Amino acid sequence: MANQDNASPGAVGTPSPVVAQQVDDSERMMALPRHFGQRLLVFEGAVYDFMRRFAADYDGAYWQFYELSNGGFYMVPDGGPFRFSVDTNDYEGVMSADAAGITVCLFACSHLSFRYSEDDVFGDHFHLLREFAAQHAEASAIFAAID
Repeated sequence: MANQDNASPGAVGTPSPVVAQQVDDSERMMALPRHFGQRLLVFEGAVYDFMRRFAADYDGAYWQFYELSNGGFYMVPDGGPFRFSVDTNDYEGVMSADAAGITVCLFACSHLSFRYSEDDVFGDHFHLLREFAAQHAEASAIFAAID
């Protein structure tokens, strides 16, 4: 889902919006290695694990890939909306597939940034995606879930 912020890019004092672009099918095979290198399977597995953990009505899906204009990346499951329940902070709510994907990708990046602290790839991607999430229509739900 592309950012729908109405701020005019380049306006004085107004940050440019971060825009999401869906990865074309012809580019899918290179998207994860481009962003996460040799740790691509670790990231992908963590995303799926967090989705199964937090969304009881998720039972597998095809995932779309999105690259962000700031260099970030996230994945979105087909389907939704999803009921979300985060056991670590008592968040309960319903999210679109886009917001759910952003949320589980943020969880995955955060979790993996501690496990692989010698490599900043996950911490860097967390901050890039967080910047996009702050502009998202469901930002309050995303931030409540990851807080």
